[in-house]
Amino acid sequence: MAEEFLTLMADFDDKSQLIMSGWYDKLQAQGFTGVQTQGLPFHVSMASFSVDKEQEVVEEMKELAKRFSEIPVHVSHIGLFAGGRILYAAPDMKPADLLGLRQAIKTETNERFPWTPHATILIDDAKTVQKALPTLVEHFQPFMGRITKLHLCAFWPTREIATVMLSK
Repeated sequence: MAEEFLTLMADFDDKSQLIMSGWYDKLQAQGFTGVQTQGLPFHVSMASFSVDKEQEVVEEMKELAKRFSEIPVHVSHIGLFAGGRILYAAPDMKPADLLGLRQAIKTETNERFPWTPHATILIDDAKTVQKALPTLVEHFQPFMGRITKLHLCAFWPTREIATVMLSK
């Protein structure tokens, strides 16, 4: 199967990873595993690109990492996307921070949907996600986290391409 697209992700710090992994552990304990890509860190997808843009995006990541410091994010709420198949946690937006990073991406994107910053917690059929929602609601607590690195992957199959740390 040929790779279909690239995604530039903004990864959360280790402490945030532990918090969100804890939520997912609670879901798994209730039998909810989902069909989301396993093995990737919790992240905010920043943009998608056609696969022919790989080298261009890697170079841009390096430049963005020099320009942007770690980004504090308040993960304050949970939600569902239309259709009810995706359960996520999401940060509050501050234009100078995460949105500023998003707006700084200059490589032509391959976006099919408007950008909604979020960290996917569970993807499954809508009925399963609806059953899982009370478990996440019970265990979700807002927290302050940080975006610490940029990460580029190709999808299907998943191939990790590059990771760069944001400046401190």
